[in-house]
Amino acid sequence: MELITNADDPVLAKLQLACSDIKTLLQNSTNLEISLEKMDENFYAIQENLTMASRRVAPLQSLSIGAKALDTRINRAISPALALLESFKLSESLQHKLLEIASKLLNDKTSKNRLKKLIKYVDCVDELNVALTSISQESEPAIQKLQELVEFLSRTKATDQYRTRRLRETLITLKALYETEVDSMRFDGLLDEALLNLQDEYESLLKQLRQQNIGDDMTEMVSEKLGNELELEVLRRISETLAANDCLDICIDIFVKVRYRRAAKALMRLSPDYLKTYTPEEIDEMEWESLETAIALWIQHFELAVKVVFVSEKNLCKQVLGNIMNGIVWPECFVKIADKIMAVFFRFGEGVARSNKEPQKLFKLLDMFDSLEKLKPEFSEIFEGEAGADICSRFRELKKLLVHSSTKVFWEFGLQIESNQDGLPPPPDGSVPKLVRYAINYLKNLSVDSYSAPMAQVLRTDQLWKAGILSTPESDENLLKDAVSNVMGAIQRNIETKNSLYKDKVLPHIFAMNTYWYIYMRTRNTELGKLLGEQYMKKGYRHVAEESAYLYQKQAWGALVRLLDIEEIKRVNRDGIGALVRGKMDAFMVGFDEMCQRHRSTYSIISDAGLREQMKDATVRLVLPSYTEFLNNYSSFLEVKDNMSPQLLEDLLCQIF
Repeated sequence: MELITNADDPVLAKLQLACSDIKTLLQNSTNLEISLEKMDENFYAIQENLTMASRRVAPLQSLSIGAKALDTRINRAISPALALLESFKLSESLQHKLLEIASKLLNDKTSKNRLKKLIKYVDCVDELNVALTSISQESEPAIQKLQELVEFLSRTKATDQYRTRRLRETLITLKALYETEVDSMRFDGLLDEALLNLQDEYESLLKQLRQQNIGDDMTEMVSEKLGNELELEVLRRISETLAANDCLDICIDIFVKVRYRRAAKALMRLSPDYLKTYTPEEIDEMEWESLETAIALWIQHFELAVKVVFVSEKNLCKQVLGNIMNGIVWPECFVKIADKIMAVFFRFGEGVARSNKEPQKLFKLLDMFDSLEKLKPEFSEIFEGEAGADICSRFRELKKLLVHSSTKVFWEFGLQIESNQDGLPPPPDGSVPKLVRYAINYLKNLSVDSYSAPMAQVLRTDQLWKAGILSTPESDENLLKDAVSNVMGAIQRNIETKNSLYKDKVLPHIFAMNTYWYIYMRTRNTELGKLLGEQYMKKGYRHVAEESAYLYQKQAWGALVRLLDIEEIKRVNRDGIGALVRGKMDAFMVGFDEMCQRHRSTYSIISDAGLREQMKDATVRLVLPSYTEFLNNYSSFLEVKDNMSPQLLEDLLCQIF
């Protein structure tokens, strides 16, 4: 015990200190527990108070939430009605503004100022349309929501009767306004009147846009711009406004009607009276000079219509109507404008192509075909797309008709020549037949560049149609050469047919000589000669003419020369020589005189001067030496006064030629 209680022991001191701390902690824990119990008692008291307060506040909270819900419902129903009233106010303001601008338009006659006011007028119409559309769209929903609110308040008694009655009266007023005024404002009011005014302005402005340079100088075919920027802007705006107000059909009708008349009137300044004659029967009755002039005018006017009039009209159509319905409308409108005019041109062209296939028509048919072929790229561009499909189809049909007609005229021309359908006998004097002259000149004209190219194209097209597009046609030059060669062959057969009809023995040779030499000389150094080739012309015509010249000389003058043959005289005894010589000379003189008479009265003088000179020299060389020799050898047996001197004989021969 003494050791434990020893105050000086450090371990004991630490234990005592620890024991004291433990006691303090235990006391604090006891105190904390007591405090917690008191807090629990206080919490329960507060909770009970809060519960009681909550029960007392709950009815007020419900009233607040209900009031907010009712307020929201009322606002949701009244807001559309308030917006509708604002739209009515805006509509009324715009109508006053519209009347004010309309009054200024009536008083303003200056074009530029008037156009600017028209744009303001259109703007105001657009704004009024938006306002009325808004009223039309907002009225029914606003009335519906207001009616639902009135029914709710009447059923729930959520507000006093005075307010409910006021809302019900407002509902009745809005309903009446909607049923009687809204449609009237839109379809019978100032907007409708403004749209009618715009239609009149639209038509008037379209009429003012005219083609100015038609009929002045048609050598330069350049399209002009119709209207200035301000005019085009006004027309575009009016078009869009009319379209936006269910007046698109009216807008299109006005545009097509006015622009068709303007385009037609522009072309009428060219005086195309020939277009009134268009049936094949009527065209067949026309004088050739008149028809030739009409076709030339048709070609010129057709090109001008496409390159100038329709280009301008198409541009105008696109500029004015291009924004409507994403650009779907304007191509149809343009085609409607062009269709009637093009139909008149097509009708005349088709009438010409279907008329009688007279040879002289070939050149005009080729002119028409060539003009269409050159115009094809521009025509396809102007009438592109689905809208212009019918016009392009009729364009192709006209070209097809011209191809068929051209080839038919050409082949029938050859057949007519071969079958001698001129119905005329061979020329009684052996001169060149008119048919041959006509045919050669015909082929010469056909062989020049302006006709050979379209003729070759026509032949190639016709061959492709007959043989199929997969066939391999000949070159244009070979096609034309073969075709012309066929006609030349027909001419040759016609000549031979006529030649066989002569009864006189000399005339066939004169006829063949004249005709074949004419053909050769008329074709040499020409496009026709180049096309057929020099060898072809020499072999087929020059050599034949030279052979005929030889036969003519042999038949006409060779027999006379044979009368002066001295071999027979050599075989006769001397006593009989005188009588034989005189007999030969008499026979020669009779034959010579008869031949001179025939050349003067019956036989044609050789038409070609060069050939005539050659034949004169050849005849003199054939007859004169034989006569001179005979006269020199046997002049002693002849009476000098009865003899013709060699010089006189030569002079007479020269006179014949």
